Amino acid sequence: MTNEPPADAELWGRARNGDERAFGELFDRHSRTVYNYCFRRTADWSAAEDLTSVVFMETWRRRSQVRLSADSLLPWLYGVAGNVLRNHRRSLRRHGAALERVRALPAAVDDAAAAAARLDAEHEMRAVLDSIRRLNRKDQEVLALCVWEGLGYAEAAAALGVPVGTVRSRLARARKRLRQGAEPARADGHRRGDRPTTLYTEEAS
Repeated sequence: MTNEPPADAELWGRARNGDERAFGELFDRHSRTVYNYCFRRTADWSAAEDLTSVVFMETWRRRSQVRLSADSLLPWLYGVAGNVLRNHRRSLRRHGAALERVRALPAAVDDAAAAAARLDAEHEMRAVLDSIRRLNRKDQEVLALCVWEGLGYAEAAAALGVPVGTVRSRLARARKRLRQGAEPARADGHRRGDRPTTLYTEEAS
């Protein structure tokens, strides 16, 4: 008989009461997803690393206010990430001292091939971001969550703090505007779940 890993709700109940080890487990579980999301919104690996740290710092700081959606912490993390991304420079400045401590930790050395791959990924992601620049910020957020991150309508609504119907209408509007222009670049390879998706792919709720 195998032991099932504790659910987010169980870990968060402990973390909210100050259990740093439980919070660390949640970080290990979700940080890669948040990191990928931040990279897809910035096309900058270094910024994504810092912003991911800020997202979890803010979540820990505001732990008494956190509300899970369907027993998952991830929609809340996406919501915090959205706020952090909207206030990118201010967020990094506010958490500057803590980020310096994080940066001081030993890091794995990239070899030349890995470094080149990171640069290529940044260039490709900038092309993707350029391709959706015609959309307003709110439509870009819905597109990123539902298409790139693979969230259902309810999860995206929880992350953004809006009704499900608003998510549906924003996503439909975004797709319509993109169809009216040239086909945008794809955002493959830096995602949740190793599943390539185009901006036009229909997602189930």
